[in-house]
Amino acid sequence: MIALTFRNPATLPILASIMLTLLCLISLGVGAGGTSLADLWHASGDTEILAISRLPRTLAAVLAGAGLAIAGLIMQAIARNRFVEPATAGTAQSAELGILLVTILWPAAALGWKALAASLAAVTGTALFLMTAHRLPATQPYLVPLFGLVYGGVIGAAATFIAWQTDLLQYLSVWSNGDFSGVLRGRYELLWLGAILVAVAWLIADRLTIMALGRETSIGLGIDYARMLQIGLVIIAVISAVTVVVIGIIPFVGLVVPNLVSRLMGDNMRATLPATALSGAILVLGCDILGRLIRFPYEIPVGTVMGVVGAILFLFLLFRRHTDA
Repeated sequence: MIALTFRNPATLPILASIMLTLLCLISLGVGAGGTSLADLWHASGDTEILAISRLPRTLAAVLAGAGLAIAGLIMQAIARNRFVEPATAGTAQSAELGILLVTILWPAAALGWKALAASLAAVTGTALFLMTAHRLPATQPYLVPLFGLVYGGVIGAAATFIAWQTDLLQYLSVWSNGDFSGVLRGRYELLWLGAILVAVAWLIADRLTIMALGRETSIGLGIDYARMLQIGLVIIAVISAVTVVVIGIIPFVGLVVPNLVSRLMGDNMRATLPATALSGAILVLGCDILGRLIRFPYEIPVGTVMGVVGAILFLFLLFRRHTDA
């Protein structure tokens, strides 16, 4: 029945919107405080809990999931490889390194300055990755994600060494594993910048779709390839950077979501972008709720839960790819 429903691609965003709405309601009602949505009508203290903690946390999960999914979609189009994403190609690790360096050099820096430093580092790291990835043989697509893993590992190792030398390993661990438990009103608003960039990506979605055909084809069809590459880099880097600054690294979102959506809806980015954003939000918010419920009233970080769920989905994609072949 589900397979028949998905034969009409237009139904996927509708179903995703309904599912996301249900998850948002569940998220607002789940917490150690025992507050439910029904309590809003007769308890002002519970209203404060929802306004200060649970609503910002729910919005942060939705914004982070949607942004990371779109960042992965754009990176796959630019790199022309289905198996890359910011968390496994050095972008998130470069952002982490940027935050660490600005923390060492300017300990009192505000969150906005840390996000700026992380964005600049992420742009640099992603640009270096793409420069190298485009030189790898196109006939061996698995070399690109393997190089991304090694490249991100080297940057992460450098960040760990610097943190160890400066007694900042505990701070580094906060950014290395995504966690929504510290999200409060006033500390998640940077993620709205990612929502703005998602809207920008939708406006240029047709050009990004053409970019996935390659540099020569894009130029032949009248696309300013260099300019679009720069815009794509900025979108990927800023979304990844603000997510790392506010939440930490959340793996696999930008890898599995675009692949799953493209299997159902094809490769037209303008058509798939809304469904990709909604699916990314569903995946991250669902994993966050799961992390809150597994050891209730204690929590498991969303990065840990997403690592397990994302790995299972990634293996499904790999085996299904071989089956389809």
